[in-house]
Amino acid sequence: MYSYLPDTHDRWIARWLTVCAVVIFGMILLGGVTRLTDSGLSMVEWQPIMGTIPPLNQTEWEIAFDKYKQYPEFQKINFDMDLSGFKVIFMYEYLHRVLGRLIGLLYLFPMIFFMARGMVRRPLLPHLLVLFFLGGCQGLLGWYMVKSGLVDRPDVSQYRLTAHLGLAVLLYGYMVWLILKLASPNRSIPPMASWWPLGLAALVYLMILSGGFVAGTDAGFSYPTWPLMGDSFIPPTLYAEGWISAFEQVTTIQFNHRMFAYGLTLLLVTVAFTSGRGTGDGRVRLGAWAMVAALFLQVALGISTLLTHVAIPVAAAHQGGSVLLLTAVLFFAHARLTEGSRF
Repeated sequence: MYSYLPDTHDRWIARWLTVCAVVIFGMILLGGVTRLTDSGLSMVEWQPIMGTIPPLNQTEWEIAFDKYKQYPEFQKINFDMDLSGFKVIFMYEYLHRVLGRLIGLLYLFPMIFFMARGMVRRPLLPHLLVLFFLGGCQGLLGWYMVKSGLVDRPDVSQYRLTAHLGLAVLLYGYMVWLILKLASPNRSIPPMASWWPLGLAALVYLMILSGGFVAGTDAGFSYPTWPLMGDSFIPPTLYAEGWISAFEQVTTIQFNHRMFAYGLTLLLVTVAFTSGRGTGDGRVRLGAWAMVAALFLQVALGISTLLTHVAIPVAAAHQGGSVLLLTAVLFFAHARLTEGSRF
């Protein structure tokens, strides 16, 4: 850990990281839409350089479509798709990949500029390099995920999809935490601070991973009802295949996601009201109420996703809401950890 002093350079770096975080947030949303529209397997090759140029004429589109026809998703699911339908799913995946490359450039060149100008203090440099490394790993993991759907099964592995989502959210959360520290030069975390507020962020992160398994197995379609799952609160086939059901059986995956949501809601509301009413620090109160507002929005979006049979706009908003909730919890955690440290 390290402390910050008021510094113009830190403020510029915080602004740059904020822009990057906003774009990553958009990237996570676009990734959700790509999954919801089953567009992720439309580009069957990974070309980090040449892949930035889409098909530009009819011949190139037909070549791309012919390549797609060689793989299971077309042969088993989309066998009646025409070229116009292929163009739609191709563009979702294409935009997702291009935005990933743009994020890399948006991060790399300003980082080099700040380093060349001597604006990055030594304690901050390892954090910036770790973020860049994680970004590179995210690109590789994305292709590793896509490859899992280009074999016998015409769908990506839920394990790889959840890992891909988890790394993106981890990268985003790490960046938000750095922004909070850079933008709060008059606040520092005491050496003997109790780090339980960050445990709340860890629970939200696990909740997002749970949502990744729901998305990766299409478990949201299995019981489009609420508050019951079908005719009962506890479905009859729960854990029918043993512990592996938590990762591979749609009934158990959706049930666990719901139970996790109920428990997390109770915990966050309790913490928010206790902290909000028991502090004289306005930033802690703001963080507590922001956390509750983001939580209630996310709960409403989760229920709406079920009741609308996973309508794409609602489901995408639900994924975005989870990241918004994580942001609010990180803000609250930072405010709580630095409470009373202003000087």
